[in-house]
Amino acid sequence: MEERSQISRLPEARPRGNQWPWREARIWLLDMAIAVGLAVFIVVFVYEPINVEGTSMAPGISNQERLFINKFVYHFEPIRRGDVVVFWYPLDPSKSFIKRVVGLPGETVEIRRGHVLINGREIREPYVLPRYMDDNSYPPVKVPKDEYYVLGDHRDDSNDSRVFGPVPRRYIYGKAVFAYWPIDRFGSIDQTAGSAK
Repeated sequence: MEERSQISRLPEARPRGNQWPWREARIWLLDMAIAVGLAVFIVVFVYEPINVEGTSMAPGISNQERLFINKFVYHFEPIRRGDVVVFWYPLDPSKSFIKRVVGLPGETVEIRRGHVLINGREIREPYVLPRYMDDNSYPPVKVPKDEYYVLGDHRDDSNDSRVFGPVPRRYIYGKAVFAYWPIDRFGSIDQTAGSAK
């Protein structure tokens, strides 16, 4: 005996009148809304494009360079020496500054004839070119808890912790991670940490 199974074919769904274009438009609009929502989330909570004004971070970051900053990273990892951070200027929080973290909470930072000492030991700073050094000396500063000592890489042209003191953690809102303009500067931002000599 031979068993036969029968497969009945369902009729193909056919659009009724003008229903098909509206369905496609709704799907397209939903996709666009999701994409826009995701983009807004990324820009508001994760990455933000910024325009650098000034030369205090030269030669690594130049005037009018465009960067992306990561605003979310410090929820998962600590601020480290060498990080290039963006923060609200302590003397006028309506302005933002970009500088490199040199001193961490609890450390003592001293500058002797332009050379940075952390807890009495000089650190190497390969990102500071000799022609950008500031040969001045500054007295030791004990960095308070939840504050950071920041300096520009172009030391003789930077308004930084030597002027306004350590920056409170709550003022730091991002880490510079990627340059995208001008195109010849395209790439990751150097997060080199100063090391002991």
